[in-house]
Amino acid sequence: MCPAREMQERESQNRLHHFEMLAGTEGHRKPRADPSRIVKEYSRPAAGKDSTNPSDLRPPAVLLKTVCYLIDDIAAAPALQPWSEVYSFVFDRLRGVKQDMIIQRVSGTECVAILERMVRFLIYASYRLCGEPLRLYDPKINETHLQENLSWLLDCYASGTGPHTNQDEFQALGLLYNLGSPRAMQHIMELPEELRSSPAISLALSVNQAFLERNPVRLLRLAQKLNFLQSCALHRHLVTCRKDLLLIYSHGFSSRNCRFPLDKLCQVLALDWSLTTQLCQTYGVEIKDNHVVFTKTAFTDPEQGKLQCLQYHNIVEEKQKDLTVRSIIHGST
Repeated sequence: MCPAREMQERESQNRLHHFEMLAGTEGHRKPRADPSRIVKEYSRPAAGKDSTNPSDLRPPAVLLKTVCYLIDDIAAAPALQPWSEVYSFVFDRLRGVKQDMIIQRVSGTECVAILERMVRFLIYASYRLCGEPLRLYDPKINETHLQENLSWLLDCYASGTGPHTNQDEFQALGLLYNLGSPRAMQHIMELPEELRSSPAISLALSVNQAFLERNPVRLLRLAQKLNFLQSCALHRHLVTCRKDLLLIYSHGFSSRNCRFPLDKLCQVLALDWSLTTQLCQTYGVEIKDNHVVFTKTAFTDPEQGKLQCLQYHNIVEEKQKDLTVRSIIHGST
């Protein structure tokens, strides 16, 4: 999974990741590389130069094997290290895989198999690492690579080299991740009717329609029907959705004598009593005697970053249950 030249170079320069060290040499001044574990790292190409050695390029079959190793032996391994560190290593090595694919213009079924796993990994990471400090996880960088890989994958589907049994899954994930995007919507509408009417895409279209209509109640109700990875794709929109719901209710039920049952609001928001109370307090919505007092003048939008998205993940957490990281990323759920 790594050229011999790079292995020797990184070994001599003491640039091995601890995931790549030969067992028993980790405490040495210069640990040795384990040939079965070391993976080619991403290297930024020099400006205006192509310094790639053809012998350093891994063929498609080896690239797929490398991706499976990164998933099975690193990302899905028992949590001996913080998952942010696991992500950092796997993310870099996947960039190296993508680099080899681009140079060789890899296409066909192996290209699709690799890209599908990359997209699932990045979507899962966007949920699992949400709220981590920027030094450990940058959501913007993750999103950039996710969008690039997803776009490449959808182009592979459009090339007609199929059949692609997972196409409906990724078309739906792309729309859920990019809710409200005219480009994503247009792409879906140009799909063949048979594909567009599949259960996964039909549900994603309904969620997108609720988002465009600014109907957060319907969106949150439909979100209950999504599977775990679909919920991971949607989760970044949930804070905005719940804020919109409280804003709409603050105008619609704004009355001195109106009292909205707190348990009913918990049900609509798909949150427990504690989180619903916290959310209301964050947006200036008053709670009195297990009832919510909506006032349009009291609603306030907190400063960016004050509201922690991580706190409100329960709608996604409930769906993970006994799913393993391996089954999520390989799509064998």
